[in-house]
Amino acid sequence: MRSLALALLFPLAATAQEFPAPLSDADFIEIDAAEAALGQLLFYDPILSGNQNIACATCHHPRFATSDGLSLGMGEGGHGLGPERVADAANYPSEFIPRNAPALFNLGARQFTVLFHDGRIEVDESRASGFRTPMGEDMEVGFSGILSAQTMFPVLSADEMAGHVKENDVAKATRSGRITGPGGAWDIIARRVEGAGDYQARFEAVYPEVAAGRPLHFTDISNAIAAFMAFEWRADGSAFDAFLRGDEDALSAQALEGAELFYGTAGCSGCHSGALQTDHGFHAMGVPQIGPGKRLAFETHHRDVGRMGVTGHVEDAYAFRTPSLRNVVATAPYGHSGAYAELRDFVEAHAAPRAALAAYDGSPARLAALEHDALGPLQDAADRAALEAAIEVEDRPLLKDETDAIMAFLEALTDQPAIDGRLGVPERVPSGLPVDQ
Repeated sequence: MRSLALALLFPLAATAQEFPAPLSDADFIEIDAAEAALGQLLFYDPILSGNQNIACATCHHPRFATSDGLSLGMGEGGHGLGPERVADAANYPSEFIPRNAPALFNLGARQFTVLFHDGRIEVDESRASGFRTPMGEDMEVGFSGILSAQTMFPVLSADEMAGHVKENDVAKATRSGRITGPGGAWDIIARRVEGAGDYQARFEAVYPEVAAGRPLHFTDISNAIAAFMAFEWRADGSAFDAFLRGDEDALSAQALEGAELFYGTAGCSGCHSGALQTDHGFHAMGVPQIGPGKRLAFETHHRDVGRMGVTGHVEDAYAFRTPSLRNVVATAPYGHSGAYAELRDFVEAHAAPRAALAAYDGSPARLAALEHDALGPLQDAADRAALEAAIEVEDRPLLKDETDAIMAFLEALTDQPAIDGRLGVPERVPSGLPVDQ
């Protein structure tokens, strides 16, 4: 939420009569049903991970509204799902995953051209691959869009899906910098999938080039997963969508009041703009830092400077991408670090971030039972001061009635069928590996 003072910086902010236009099919990429069905199997199949024990769904499961229900996730070295995930004593996780697992709703919307909390992947038509990523000009060509390209990150992350260098061939290739080409990490994954169950026949049925004899590429895998995510979690069937399409009775009186505050005097839409409630920009809002932070292998700090880590620009310090708010009541915890497990607490903190940062002690978080000290960064006075100095809005605490109304509006953004998913969780996958239900 943006403060009342911020509304002065956005004189064209919407009033009650200036709600966004409703979403339509034209706002979303077209989906091939067979490709999405193939992607469903891959999304839930642990075969894509280095040790073949973690699927995309492990951290993005419909049981937790396409997240994992934790402030900071536990990838490699964990067992179980969501808040019940526990560490493996024989392969103890080296640390918490540095950032909260984001929800996946509406990522098939055409307006999404930048992804991840820091925007480290972005559409860039000047590059051969079509994207700006940390791989630079080595980025492989063939990803169908940004939603497909984002899958390259988790499978290469030691703490998320790849595992560690002594454990498997994917991790070894990644550590040595062999990502693309024969024998690279992506090629190893593709060869695995190619030889598992009836995957080859399924790919041949979807991609004519594979049927004609072209070897399976990692981009084929990621394109199928992207089609699945775009189809499965399109969320434009909420009460607010019905209201935007002309049903004046779709919102309760309190939810309508909240919508008017959100798009009006409370200034929330200064960042959370449009029908998907995001400007796709980056803003420093003082969300408390917990966990290991985002740092390079040789660094020892626990900071996460957000967008600055991508651009190198000091003015981007502690700025993070504005998330869409669809199904937000179900996607706890909140913030790049998952600092708040309750949405109401986060809304109130967002309205008065300086006061919230000063009072934050870690208790609002929902952390897995790891022996690592996730709250250590809160003791670094210099880092907290720098985080506070970067906040770009004034504190304006919400009145209780205002918070109640905004919460009612956020509830009206819920599309339960989208949370449940259209294809659902498969009972089994072609690799024969276990599926998290």
